[in-house]
Amino acid sequence: MFEILYHDNALIAINKPSGWLVHRSWLDKKETVVVMQTLRDQIGQHVFPVHRLDRPTSGVLLFALSSDVARLMSEQFATKQIEKTYHAVVRGYVEGEAVIDYPLVEELDKIADKFSDKNKPAQDAVTLYRGISKIELPIKVGKFDTARYSFVELKPQTGRKHQLRRHMKHLFHPILGDSKHGDLHQNRAFANYFGVKRLMLHASKLEISHPLNHKPITIEAKLDQNWQDILVNFKK
Repeated sequence: MFEILYHDNALIAINKPSGWLVHRSWLDKKETVVVMQTLRDQIGQHVFPVHRLDRPTSGVLLFALSSDVARLMSEQFATKQIEKTYHAVVRGYVEGEAVIDYPLVEELDKIADKFSDKNKPAQDAVTLYRGISKIELPIKVGKFDTARYSFVELKPQTGRKHQLRRHMKHLFHPILGDSKHGDLHQNRAFANYFGVKRLMLHASKLEISHPLNHKPITIEAKLDQNWQDILVNFKK
């Protein structure tokens, strides 16, 4: 059973666990247990996706309960009327706050995007970030005798594919557990030390305008016990 964060006659939001596909995908044709079908069975009603979270990302995931509401919500996402807040654990020390304004070339999937234009120019991509706390651990990784990590807040101002993961890599502070854009040696060391093998990226908060009555809504997803067990070691 998913943790339901918000539910009315138009919308439903859950705290998506890491490792779940939102819907069936060619990325894993054998996977039949996905969020959409499981949530539909849980509430006895069809749900319609209005945005997505990558499979390894946890946190706030919003669905509409009709195609008309899905269209209205998709327009909010497309016109950047939504505010999203994420939290992550990254390699190295991140202090203070700043803006990453670094255009990204669209990442194409070999199969799904094989007919797409591979020469499209880079698209604007902006992320606000803020260091919250940090830790130094007695883990030897490469030539260093210790490993440094930071707990950060991320607010994407645009919605490019893998934007947060790619932007943090650009800063040389890749997100822990990121097998595609991260540091594999750091990923392995972090996972072995804490006993947690997952992408350390969580969609913590979603701020929207209700599609029918236009009232502001804030939906928040708490960090799970694995996160809390890790973060108790971090210091501001």
